[in-house]
Amino acid sequence: MKNAAVACLTASLLLGAATDASAWSQETHRRIAIDAVNYMKANPTTTNYAKLLNGATKAGLTIDQFAAALGQGAYDVDDFADTYICGATTGDCQLAPVWGLGAGIVKYTSYWHFQNHTQGADAHGNDIGGYNYAKLTVWGDIDNMAATWLYGDYLDDGSGNLTGWFWSDNSKYNAYDKTERNYRLGGYSTRSMYADFEKIPFQPIDNLGQYWFQQFLAAPTVQKLGFVLHTTDLLQPHHTWTTSALNHSGWETWVNDNYYTYQLNDAARVTAALNTGRHRALQHGCQRPPEHGPRHDPARHRHDRAHPEPRCRTLLITGRRLPPMTEKVEL
Repeated sequence: MKNAAVACLTASLLLGAATDASAWSQETHRRIAIDAVNYMKANPTTTNYAKLLNGATKAGLTIDQFAAALGQGAYDVDDFADTYICGATTGDCQLAPVWGLGAGIVKYTSYWHFQNHTQGADAHGNDIGGYNYAKLTVWGDIDNMAATWLYGDYLDDGSGNLTGWFWSDNSKYNAYDKTERNYRLGGYSTRSMYADFEKIPFQPIDNLGQYWFQQFLAAPTVQKLGFVLHTTDLLQPHHTWTTSALNHSGWETWVNDNYYTYQLNDAARVTAALNTGRHRALQHGCQRPPEHGPRHDPARHRHDRAHPEPRCRTLLITGRRLPPMTEKVEL
């Protein structure tokens, strides 16, 4: 059982918590999106580059302008001002933790950016759930600290609903009826699920991607497609094991600092990784998803991704299968 009691919340440690709670650095998100376009440009016969170029041209953009706009969209998701958490006693709603020393360090919106591969289905009916402190199998000081600091705090769900003591509430943005509803995709949610931070089952990041992909199909813009590509957080192990701690921020900082030094965008390595991923996925009986993307069935409260094994998605992307965890680990 987690030890959620934190004896001392010092300013320096709290500042460390804020930086560790983030996803890929925004610059890395931008680079990944731009490099994906550049890879397609360099490999037109093995990618759908012709279709991409045609779409960019119809939008009145050069392919380089398209790539830049796509990268900016992927970058911007971490800046969404769409998630407020309200104090259990005061009802005061904030976009970011006060111990984050400002919203520029971390926002609560980042809690929609996980997909917990160690827990399976969640309370909403998703085949793989998102961040939920109560169900973490891997965690550390940052997770404990956030759950302690935000103990009993609730998601802003508009005036007249969840409140602090003595019905206190200064709702600033109805995240439940806007952000959460968007990412719910027809699944099951109640306000009570979001009444206590330490037990909140945040929607997983693939729901975020699916929502913005649906918005893109309805009214195509490069920005919306860029929002979809923020789901590259799934390539970050802390976002699939699901923890804000255990060198989360340090690892992402290293990737950003060494992205070009270690040629992480090298075309030959990308090709080898893609081929390895496809081969391993097929070995495990995984099939490519349909061309039109994931299909959501509201009546069944789940996503049908053309195969029964959720971990196939990890194989198709990375070539690696996440092994099941049988024991909880706390470091």
